[in-house]
Amino acid sequence: MIDDDGYRPNVGIVICNRQGQVMWARRFGQHSWQFPQGGINSGESAEQAMYRELFEEVGLSRKDVRILASTRNWLRYKLPKRLVRWDTKPVCIGQKQKWFLLQLMSADAEINMQTSSTPEFDGWRWVSYWYPVRQVVSFKRDVYRRVMKEFRKCRDGASGEYAEATKRTCLAT
Repeated sequence: MIDDDGYRPNVGIVICNRQGQVMWARRFGQHSWQFPQGGINSGESAEQAMYRELFEEVGLSRKDVRILASTRNWLRYKLPKRLVRWDTKPVCIGQKQKWFLLQLMSADAEINMQTSSTPEFDGWRWVSYWYPVRQVVSFKRDVYRRVMKEFRKCRDGASGEYAEATKRTCLAT
């Protein structure tokens, strides 16, 4: 599903632990790392897509996480021209993403990268909150920076540094 501007609707997922670290996943068979993300199917809401992608990519279900926040707006990035598939129609020039911040409520052992015959990731680790902004592939960097800035207060609230009012504000976004 590609919109009229050539962007594929997509969800991105930031999973944090109780220590304020975020899950960083290594793409299968590659040296690149990123947050879980995936396309929104026709007729599917962003939240439904997020839960589906969460299970497909990292083996977690609704019971394993708590939604802390979602981005107010859709965030876009363009693919470098060398990655655009010009021979497919409609042509996808990038992604428009709705991002979710989740807190892992279950044990780390529940994370399972092998839920599919074609896994997206083959490894993961906990990293400091801002680490992904510096390490993600360059064309996604601005979106990652914007996501992490927007979620910062909500993430801090998850680790107990903010009052209940802050948590309510984050969940309302």
